[in-house]
Amino acid sequence: MILVVFIYAGNILTGKAINDLPPLTIAFFRLVIAFIIMFPIGIQTAWKKRSTFLEHKTPLLIMALTGVTFYNIFLYGALQFTSTTNVSVLQTAIPVVTVILSAFLLKERLKRIQWLGILLSFFGAAWVVLDGKLFQLTTNTWNIGDAIMIGAILAWSIYTISVKRYMPLFPQFAAIFVMTGISVVIILPMVLIEWAVVGIPSFEFPSHLIGLLYLGIFPSFIALLLYNHAIKLIGPSQTSVFINFLPVVTMIGAYIWLNENITLMQLIGALLVICGVFLTTQFNRDRKKGVR
Repeated sequence: MILVVFIYAGNILTGKAINDLPPLTIAFFRLVIAFIIMFPIGIQTAWKKRSTFLEHKTPLLIMALTGVTFYNIFLYGALQFTSTTNVSVLQTAIPVVTVILSAFLLKERLKRIQWLGILLSFFGAAWVVLDGKLFQLTTNTWNIGDAIMIGAILAWSIYTISVKRYMPLFPQFAAIFVMTGISVVIILPMVLIEWAVVGIPSFEFPSHLIGLLYLGIFPSFIALLLYNHAIKLIGPSQTSVFINFLPVVTMIGAYIWLNENITLMQLIGALLVICGVFLTTQFNRDRKKGVR
């Protein structure tokens, strides 16, 4: 999950860097690149297991729409209007939403120490992006991009729970390949409408190509495989807590590539996030040790 967080931080930074492209265009070409890369390996298994995919087409469609299609659309749409900081702080709501949905849909229960870890990591993430000035949360400049991020939060939380419940029905690599193909088909008419409204965008090489290649290879393919496997190992609630590392890693990325300063308050917030994630995941390790 640490690797996943680093890749998704790059997703936010790259999405912001190439946001002169329309959001649906970014999402579409990202998925097309991922589909092409996965095709040589995924097509054979997908064809062999086609009866399984057809039998369970509804859960497959739910995962494709939430985690692959609309999460990306909402994310890149939000980055058109709001900052990477706001996106990061809003994504820290994902663990809380996931835990609540898991309690209702999967009957998953957490101990008090794990709830404390979730709240601590959420608090730490907010501390990072607001540089310790938590009272500015209500006075911060929020806009339509922040509202769009609510859609991304809901989509990713539903996807996380759906993976826990339904992904064991499918061969994982082939499932991601098929979900990506479904999403390409769904987004294509949306992109054509977008181009009809705003015009066909002009691509700048090599910056746009490099950015889209990164998005297509790492967040759309490698990180998704790792994220799904993490859910299998530690469950949706504990997996989603690692999302609270995102503002910390994004902050470090901004320091390295954008020469932005890191303050003492941000370092304190980063430590709170790490402690919160540790508390939430530690119970799972202890329980497994007890079983053995």
